[in-house]
Amino acid sequence: MKEIKRDVYLNKLISRKENGLIKIITGIRRCGKSYLLDPLFKNSLLESGVKPDHIIKLELDKEENAKYRDSHELNEYIKSQIKDKDMYYILLDEIQMVEGFESVLNSFLYERNLDVYVTGSNSKFLSSDIITEFRGRGDEIKVFPLSFAEYVEAFKGDKQDAWNEYVLYGGLPLILSKKTDEEKSKYLKDLFDQTYIKDIIERNSIQRVDILDSIINMLASSVGSLTNPKKIYDTFVSNGEKEISSNTVNSYIKYIEDSFIVNKSDRYDVKGKKYIQTPQKYYFSDIGLRNARLNFRQQEENHIMENIIYNELLLRGYNVDVGVVELREGNQRKQLEVDFVCNLGNKRYYVQSALNLDTREKTIQEERPLMNINDNFKKIIVVKDTMKHWITEEGILVIGIQEFLLDKNSLDL
Repeated sequence: MKEIKRDVYLNKLISRKENGLIKIITGIRRCGKSYLLDPLFKNSLLESGVKPDHIIKLELDKEENAKYRDSHELNEYIKSQIKDKDMYYILLDEIQMVEGFESVLNSFLYERNLDVYVTGSNSKFLSSDIITEFRGRGDEIKVFPLSFAEYVEAFKGDKQDAWNEYVLYGGLPLILSKKTDEEKSKYLKDLFDQTYIKDIIERNSIQRVDILDSIINMLASSVGSLTNPKKIYDTFVSNGEKEISSNTVNSYIKYIEDSFIVNKSDRYDVKGKKYIQTPQKYYFSDIGLRNARLNFRQQEENHIMENIIYNELLLRGYNVDVGVVELREGNQRKQLEVDFVCNLGNKRYYVQSALNLDTREKTIQEERPLMNINDNFKKIIVVKDTMKHWITEEGILVIGIQEFLLDKNSLDL
């Protein structure tokens, strides 16, 4: 397997070095957070002249380090390694496994020669209480599974073969080391059962594992479709499940989100400039995990493509909502959907996902929501076809999915 470069994230760590903040690296387990710290960032420190004994690293999910999950033991260990006044770099992997880690990290903030980097696989440890505990001195870096651009760079084969593999098995880095379809499928399924679900059950004392399993399956089936906790709860009730409450469904969905398995995208009324509380869309952080969850059935190209585009937009740093454009036709009001409304600072883009624009009628259909937005922000349609980007008669950029994903400046073409 080729070395996987994660330069986007490595450069973020390097730019934040010694900034007085705790660097908090988040993301789903097995997405490459540990690899980012060691060897990538660790090697960068060594190449810059940092002495090996001034880099203190602990992998807290390893059993040989179990005793350091006690906050007192962890604190004592780190202090025992500090021998002088030079800068020390503290790399702590899976910090959420330490009970009371907040107080330990806070104590590090008062030591001027400690630069601290931690990873975590659960967003609960970034709750508002903990941010308050850090007094604004935490700096989050979100890590995602491999983007298609990263995947292509490490893939042994041509770009189209890479795409065929990516849309099926996703971008978790270790998938590139698996040689057969059977190995890849087993790896993804085992991750769900032995890592992700196990973590959720243990962390949240889940009683109804069957309900948790069913909710994950429903979210996987509904990728690209509107849903909400009430709709999922109603499905259980209609199937004869009586010993479950709507609060349980809400909680279980939140636990799944907290583990970074899925991300929720809210609906935004573009003309009314307000959020619509429900329903929402849920997208999987890795499309391979979604596919494995459904035993590689339900391979709807449009929904898979939409999920991949959503993840790419998040990776590029955008806040991403599902857009709603309301029209009045005669005496009736009609809602049209814009797949993604993307915001970053003063930038905004409207992005529509479409398998193809093979007829004028299809082009008009996909353009219609975009054409009814009365502002001058850029409007884009991403299609499956491998093609050179072009501009429609109405001034909308049409770009092929692979060009969109491989060109980091594709939104500004």
